[in-house]
Amino acid sequence: MYLLVIVFAGFSQGYIRASLIVPDDAVATSLNIAGAEALFRLGLVLDLLAFLLDAIISVLLFKLFRTYGQTLAMTAMVLRLLAHPAIGSLNLLNHYLALQAALAPDFLAGFDGPQLQSMSLLFMEAHRIGYLIAGVFFGLHCLLLGLLLYRSSLPGWLGILMILAGIGYEMEAFGDLLFPGNEEWLAVLVGLTAVLGEVTLTAYLLIKGFLMSKLNADDVK
Repeated sequence: MYLLVIVFAGFSQGYIRASLIVPDDAVATSLNIAGAEALFRLGLVLDLLAFLLDAIISVLLFKLFRTYGQTLAMTAMVLRLLAHPAIGSLNLLNHYLALQAALAPDFLAGFDGPQLQSMSLLFMEAHRIGYLIAGVFFGLHCLLLGLLLYRSSLPGWLGILMILAGIGYEMEAFGDLLFPGNEEWLAVLVGLTAVLGEVTLTAYLLIKGFLMSKLNADDVK
């Protein structure tokens, strides 16, 4: 499930929105969205599926690590539930409204073309800010999860990498909100730390789970 979240959310944010949204260009953004309606809708659905999976992952991570600090594990679970299943899911309304403005349906006939194009970009900017707000909660979750990983029987470096991922999320969120103009290098930073933390943990758990399943199967034989 964690791998699916990475694939779904990564494709939606890293490819679909990144290829269609042109910063500070309402006309190009609106035309791109309207011209790739099916792809844009797919991005919304993939995000929604990722957030649904994240709700389940939150509970499973709590059950997995509560032995190493029940209050800590519960706090981490709540923060993850708030980040994407709650804030992230509601933020998808901005994604949908950007599409509606770009398509200019009849019920928006009171607005002219340039106004609708500006609204479309405005909703996508609101979506970006919503992502940052969710990132504050998710970054803190990663920090606590990193501490739980460090306390657990898993390799300590997994916990350190997850803590770095949490720091990356917090730096991007507060950096973008407090110091506009640094979005590009902060996005690179959070991408790098997220890969080191989340992708590495996912790969480790997949490999470990495969090897354990194989070992159990050999024992049965």
